Amino acid sequence: MKSDLVRFEDWTDPVPPAAREVVSRLPEDDIGHPPLLFVPGTSSPSFAEHWLGHAAGRGFSSYALSPRPGGDLRAQVHDTVQVAASLPRQAVLIGHGLGALVVARALGRYPARAAVLTAPVLSGWAVARAFSLFSRPVLPAPAGDPPVLVAGSPDDRAVKRKALDRAAAGYGGAPLLFPGMGHDLMLEEGWEEPIDAILDWLEKQLPMPGH
Repeated sequence: MKSDLVRFEDWTDPVPPAAREVVSRLPEDDIGHPPLLFVPGTSSPSFAEHWLGHAAGRGFSSYALSPRPGGDLRAQVHDTVQVAASLPRQAVLIGHGLGALVVARALGRYPARAAVLTAPVLSGWAVARAFSLFSRPVLPAPAGDPPVLVAGSPDDRAVKRKALDRAAAGYGGAPLLFPGMGHDLMLEEGWEEPIDAILDWLEKQLPMPGH
């Protein structure tokens, strides 16, 4: 992994401004947990359906960013960094599918408290179709060395087990697996198990109020 802190391209060819759609669910009481910024591969309702409200119920302010229409990878990363920087506390970034690639790139620019890559699509035809990247994208070293969790299902038809192992190994760990589930962990029957496991992992990794 390489450093991504020096961004000459952003000086010479800045990302054009765009309206950003952010869906949020907030806990009844702010107990000091870091906010969660969910970055979907397609649209924010995939997270808003279940995971945002569930995480808010466990005390985490939760936000989901919709990708800008027609935006390339650099624009999506830019939007993610800008929204994360606007949150009241240093955020945890959680990406799904192509959104996990956006998060992986954003980690080079934003010092997240932690990050979770769920069913990450980090290379292949889907990346080429979405972002016109035909080679394996080079992922930057995360700024501040946050803990990074890779989660997915060995039965995911879109992201194979070897891809999960490879992604997790890149961050020095092993994937958290949910057998019997498909690609969209947040919409599957039993969606509570992955989000609860992710929140449990965060509570173990990060100093939490009252723990």
